[in-house]
Amino acid sequence: MRLSHVISALEELYPPAWAEPWDAVGLVCGDPAQDVGRVLFAVDPVAAVIDEALEWEADLVVTHHPLLLRGVHSVAATTPKGRLVHRMITNGIALHTAHTNADRAVPGVSDALARAVGLTGELRPMVPADDDPRRGLGRIGELDEPVALREFTRRAAAGLPSTAWGVRAAGDPDRPVRTVAVCGGAGDSLLGTAQAAGVDAYLTADLRHHPASEFAEQGGPALVDAAHWATEWPWLADAERRLAGSSPEAGKLETRVSTFVTDAWTLHDEGAM
Repeated sequence: MRLSHVISALEELYPPAWAEPWDAVGLVCGDPAQDVGRVLFAVDPVAAVIDEALEWEADLVVTHHPLLLRGVHSVAATTPKGRLVHRMITNGIALHTAHTNADRAVPGVSDALARAVGLTGELRPMVPADDDPRRGLGRIGELDEPVALREFTRRAAAGLPSTAWGVRAAGDPDRPVRTVAVCGGAGDSLLGTAQAAGVDAYLTADLRHHPASEFAEQGGPALVDAAHWATEWPWLADAERRLAGSSPEAGKLETRVSTFVTDAWTLHDEGAM
Protein backbone atom coordinates (compact mmCIF):
# COMPACT_ATOMS: atom_id res chain seq x y z
CA MET A 1 0.00 0.00 0.00
CA ARG A 2 1.37 3.42 -0.92
CA LEU A 3 2.27 5.65 2.01
CA SER A 4 0.09 8.38 0.54
CA HIS A 5 -2.91 6.04 0.73
CA VAL A 6 -2.18 5.07 4.33
CA ILE A 7 -1.85 8.73 5.30
CA SER A 8 -5.14 9.52 3.55
CA ALA A 9 -6.84 6.78 5.56
CA LEU A 10 -5.37 8.06 8.83
CA GLU A 11 -6.36 11.63 8.04
CA GLU A 12 -9.89 10.48 7.23
CA LEU A 13 -10.05 8.97 10.73
CA TYR A 14 -8.23 11.86 12.42
CA PRO A 15 -8.54 14.99 10.24
CA PRO A 16 -5.68 17.46 10.76
CA ALA A 17 -8.26 20.27 10.84
CA TRP A 18 -9.39 18.97 14.24
CA ALA A 19 -5.98 19.65 15.79
CA GLU A 20 -5.31 22.63 18.04
CA PRO A 21 -3.77 25.64 16.22
CA TRP A 22 -0.47 25.20 18.13
CA ASP A 23 -0.17 21.50 17.29
CA ALA A 24 2.01 19.80 14.68
CA VAL A 25 0.31 16.78 13.15
CA GLY A 26 0.54 14.82 9.92
CA LEU A 27 3.42 13.34 7.96
CA VAL A 28 6.79 14.25 9.49
CA CYS A 29 9.09 12.36 7.15
CA GLY A 30 8.68 9.79 4.40
CA ASP A 31 8.14 9.64 0.64
CA PRO A 32 4.40 9.51 -0.16
CA ALA A 33 5.22 7.22 -3.10
CA GLN A 34 6.98 4.59 -0.99
CA ASP A 35 5.35 1.24 -0.27
CA VAL A 36 4.14 0.40 3.22
CA GLY A 37 3.70 -3.13 4.50
CA ARG A 38 4.24 -2.78 8.24
CA VAL A 39 2.94 -0.06 10.56
CA LEU A 40 4.04 0.43 14.18
CA PHE A 41 1.84 2.42 16.56
CA ALA A 42 3.41 4.16 19.59
CA VAL A 43 2.79 7.09 21.91
CA ASP A 44 6.22 8.74 21.67
CA PRO A 45 8.66 9.17 18.75
CA VAL A 46 11.75 8.37 20.81
CA ALA A 47 14.90 6.36 20.15
CA ALA A 48 13.59 3.14 21.74
CA VAL A 49 10.51 3.19 19.48
CA ILE A 50 12.61 3.75 16.37
CA ASP A 51 14.85 0.88 17.51
CA GLU A 52 11.75 -1.31 17.66
CA ALA A 53 10.65 -0.12 14.22
CA LEU A 54 14.05 -0.98 12.77
CA GLU A 55 14.13 -4.40 14.41
CA TRP A 56 10.62 -5.23 13.19
CA GLU A 57 11.37 -3.66 9.77
CA ALA A 58 8.43 -1.28 9.95
CA ASP A 59 7.84 1.06 7.03
CA LEU A 60 5.72 3.56 8.97
CA VAL A 61 5.56 4.65 12.60
CA VAL A 62 2.35 6.33 13.77
CA THR A 63 2.74 8.21 17.04
CA HIS A 64 0.44 10.27 19.21
CA HIS A 65 3.03 12.81 20.30
CA PRO A 66 4.75 15.02 17.72
CA LEU A 67 8.48 14.79 17.16
CA LEU A 68 8.80 18.44 16.08
CA LEU A 69 6.14 20.31 18.02
CA ARG A 70 8.03 23.60 18.04
CA GLY A 71 9.71 25.25 15.08
CA VAL A 72 13.21 24.08 14.27
CA HIS A 73 15.95 25.48 12.04
CA SER A 74 17.98 22.29 11.73
CA VAL A 75 17.60 18.52 11.89
CA ALA A 76 21.34 17.90 11.95
CA ALA A 77 22.34 14.58 13.49
CA THR A 78 24.08 16.48 16.28
CA THR A 79 20.78 16.61 18.24
CA PRO A 80 18.65 13.71 19.55
CA LYS A 81 15.69 14.61 17.33
CA GLY A 82 17.92 15.24 14.34
CA ARG A 83 19.48 11.81 14.79
CA LEU A 84 16.01 10.23 14.80
CA VAL A 85 15.09 12.00 11.57
CA HIS A 86 18.32 10.84 9.93
CA ARG A 87 17.84 7.25 11.12
CA MET A 88 14.29 7.12 9.80
CA ILE A 89 15.11 8.61 6.42
CA THR A 90 18.22 6.46 6.00
CA ASN A 91 16.25 3.30 6.76
CA GLY A 92 13.13 4.23 4.78
CA ILE A 93 10.86 4.64 7.81
CA ALA A 94 8.09 7.22 7.57
CA LEU A 95 6.65 9.01 10.63
CA HIS A 96 3.08 10.27 11.01
CA THR A 97 1.56 12.04 14.02
CA ALA A 98 -2.06 12.19 15.19
CA HIS A 99 -2.15 14.29 18.37
CA THR A 100 -4.92 16.69 19.37
CA ASN A 101 -6.87 15.69 16.26
CA ALA A 102 -6.98 12.16 17.75
CA ASP A 103 -7.95 13.68 21.12
CA ARG A 104 -11.00 15.31 19.52
CA ALA A 105 -12.02 12.34 17.37
CA VAL A 106 -14.85 9.93 18.13
CA PRO A 107 -13.73 7.40 19.02
CA GLY A 108 -10.51 9.02 20.11
CA VAL A 109 -7.90 8.98 22.86
CA SER A 110 -10.31 9.62 25.74
CA ASP A 111 -12.82 7.03 24.50
CA ALA A 112 -10.14 4.36 24.69
CA LEU A 113 -9.08 5.59 28.14
CA ALA A 114 -12.67 5.52 29.39
CA ARG A 115 -13.13 1.90 28.33
CA ALA A 116 -9.76 0.92 29.80
CA VAL A 117 -10.76 2.15 33.27
CA GLY A 118 -14.18 0.51 33.21
CA LEU A 119 -16.68 3.05 31.89
CA THR A 120 -19.51 1.43 29.97
CA GLY A 121 -22.43 2.57 27.87
CA GLU A 122 -22.65 5.89 26.07
CA LEU A 123 -19.82 8.39 26.42
CA ARG A 124 -20.13 12.14 25.89
CA PRO A 125 -17.42 14.79 25.47
CA MET A 126 -16.47 17.04 28.35
CA VAL A 127 -16.02 19.86 25.83
CA PRO A 128 -18.08 19.14 22.68
CA ALA A 129 -16.77 20.32 19.32
CA ASP A 130 -18.67 23.26 17.85
CA ASP A 131 -19.45 21.44 14.61
CA ASP A 132 -20.26 18.01 16.09
CA PRO A 133 -21.38 17.54 19.72
CA ARG A 134 -20.50 13.83 19.56
CA ARG A 135 -16.77 14.53 19.53
CA GLY A 136 -14.50 16.89 21.44
CA LEU A 137 -12.12 16.89 24.41
CA GLY A 138 -12.42 14.39 27.25
CA ARG A 139 -15.24 11.95 27.91
CA ILE A 140 -17.87 11.43 30.61
CA GLY A 141 -19.41 8.05 31.33
CA GLU A 142 -20.53 5.71 34.06
CA LEU A 143 -19.44 2.56 35.80
CA ASP A 144 -21.88 -0.36 35.87
CA GLU A 145 -22.39 0.26 39.58
CA PRO A 146 -21.01 2.63 42.22
CA VAL A 147 -17.71 1.67 43.85
CA ALA A 148 -15.54 3.33 46.47
CA LEU A 149 -12.84 5.67 45.22
CA ARG A 150 -10.16 3.25 46.46
CA GLU A 151 -11.72 0.48 44.34
CA PHE A 152 -12.04 2.68 41.25
CA THR A 153 -8.39 3.69 41.62
CA ARG A 154 -7.43 0.03 41.86
CA ARG A 155 -9.46 -0.81 38.75
CA ALA A 156 -7.94 2.10 36.84
CA ALA A 157 -4.46 0.89 37.74
CA ALA A 158 -5.37 -2.63 36.61
CA GLY A 159 -6.83 -1.39 33.32
CA LEU A 160 -3.88 0.80 32.35
CA PRO A 161 -0.34 -0.33 31.55
CA SER A 162 2.00 -0.37 34.53
CA THR A 163 4.36 2.59 35.02
CA ALA A 164 6.65 3.87 37.75
CA TRP A 165 4.18 6.73 38.24
CA GLY A 166 1.31 4.37 38.98
CA VAL A 167 -2.18 5.73 39.73
CA ARG A 168 -2.94 8.02 42.68
CA ALA A 169 -6.11 9.64 43.91
CA ALA A 170 -7.16 12.71 45.88
CA GLY A 171 -10.32 12.45 47.96
CA ASP A 172 -12.04 10.32 50.56
CA PRO A 173 -11.01 6.71 49.77
CA ASP A 174 -14.54 5.55 50.66
CA ARG A 175 -16.32 8.13 48.50
CA PRO A 176 -18.81 6.47 46.10
CA VAL A 177 -17.86 6.82 42.44
CA ARG A 178 -20.10 6.07 39.47
CA THR A 179 -20.07 9.00 37.02
CA VAL A 180 -16.51 9.64 35.83
CA ALA A 181 -14.84 12.16 33.53
CA VAL A 182 -11.58 11.24 31.81
CA CYS A 183 -9.08 13.08 29.65
CA GLY A 184 -6.07 11.38 28.11
CA GLY A 185 -2.81 13.24 28.67
CA ALA A 186 -2.44 16.47 30.63
CA GLY A 187 -5.97 17.46 31.61
CA ASP A 188 -5.68 20.05 34.36
CA SER A 189 -7.14 22.67 32.03
CA LEU A 190 -10.46 20.81 32.32
CA LEU A 191 -10.66 20.73 36.13
CA GLY A 192 -13.38 23.39 36.14
CA THR A 193 -15.25 21.56 33.39
CA ALA A 194 -15.20 18.34 35.42
CA GLN A 195 -16.53 20.14 38.48
CA ALA A 196 -19.29 21.85 36.48
CA ALA A 197 -20.31 18.47 35.03
CA GLY A 198 -21.04 17.15 38.52
CA VAL A 199 -19.07 13.93 38.09
CA ASP A 200 -17.93 11.84 41.05
CA ALA A 201 -14.32 11.56 39.87
CA TYR A 202 -12.05 12.99 37.19
CA LEU A 203 -9.20 10.86 35.83
CA THR A 204 -6.39 12.43 33.84
CA ALA A 205 -2.59 12.91 33.95
CA ASP A 206 0.05 15.42 34.99
CA LEU A 207 -1.98 17.03 37.78
CA ARG A 208 0.07 19.62 39.68
CA HIS A 209 0.10 20.07 43.43
CA HIS A 210 -1.42 23.54 43.80
CA PRO A 211 -4.29 23.21 41.29
CA ALA A 212 -5.14 19.76 42.67
CA SER A 213 -4.97 20.95 46.28
CA GLU A 214 -7.16 23.98 45.61
CA PHE A 215 -9.60 21.84 43.63
CA ALA A 216 -9.89 19.34 46.50
CA GLU A 217 -10.60 22.17 48.96
CA GLN A 218 -13.60 23.22 46.86
CA GLY A 219 -15.37 19.94 47.50
CA GLY A 220 -15.52 18.93 43.85
CA PRO A 221 -15.01 15.53 42.25
CA ALA A 222 -12.31 13.17 43.46
CA LEU A 223 -9.17 13.35 41.36
CA VAL A 224 -7.39 10.33 39.89
CA ASP A 225 -3.95 10.99 38.42
CA ALA A 226 -2.23 8.46 36.15
CA ALA A 227 0.96 8.55 34.08
CA HIS A 228 0.68 10.65 30.92
CA TRP A 229 1.89 7.83 28.66
CA ALA A 230 -0.43 5.29 30.28
CA THR A 231 -3.57 7.38 29.70
CA GLU A 232 -2.85 7.66 25.97
CA TRP A 233 -1.52 4.17 25.28
CA PRO A 234 -4.99 2.47 25.07
CA TRP A 235 -5.77 4.57 21.98
CA LEU A 236 -3.06 2.85 19.95
CA ALA A 237 -4.98 -0.43 19.63
CA ASP A 238 -8.11 1.48 18.63
CA ALA A 239 -6.20 3.41 15.94
CA GLU A 240 -4.70 0.13 14.74
CA ARG A 241 -8.17 -1.46 14.40
CA ARG A 242 -9.67 1.56 12.70
CA LEU A 243 -6.88 1.77 10.14
CA ALA A 244 -7.22 -1.95 9.36
CA GLY A 245 -10.96 -1.51 8.88
CA SER A 246 -10.70 1.57 6.70
CA SER A 247 -10.33 -0.41 3.45
CA PRO A 248 -9.63 -3.94 2.20
CA GLU A 249 -6.16 -2.82 1.18
CA ALA A 250 -5.42 -1.39 4.66
CA GLY A 251 -6.68 -4.62 6.18
CA LYS A 252 -3.74 -6.43 4.57
CA LEU A 253 -1.16 -4.27 6.35
CA GLU A 254 0.86 -5.83 9.13
CA THR A 255 0.38 -3.70 12.22
CA ARG A 256 1.75 -3.70 15.73
CA VAL A 257 1.27 -1.68 18.94
CA SER A 258 4.47 -0.89 20.79
CA THR A 259 4.39 -2.00 24.42
CA PHE A 260 7.68 -0.27 25.25
CA VAL A 261 7.04 2.08 28.19
CA THR A 262 8.18 5.53 27.12
CA ASP A 263 6.79 7.43 30.10
CA ALA A 264 9.40 9.90 31.31
CA TRP A 265 9.38 8.56 34.88
CA THR A 266 11.32 5.33 35.34
CA LEU A 267 11.66 4.94 39.12
CA HIS A 268 9.28 5.22 42.10
CA ASP A 269 10.12 5.01 45.79
CA GLU A 270 7.57 5.91 48.45
CA GLY A 271 10.31 6.79 50.92
CA ALA A 272 9.77 6.96 54.68
CA MET A 273 8.56 9.55 57.14
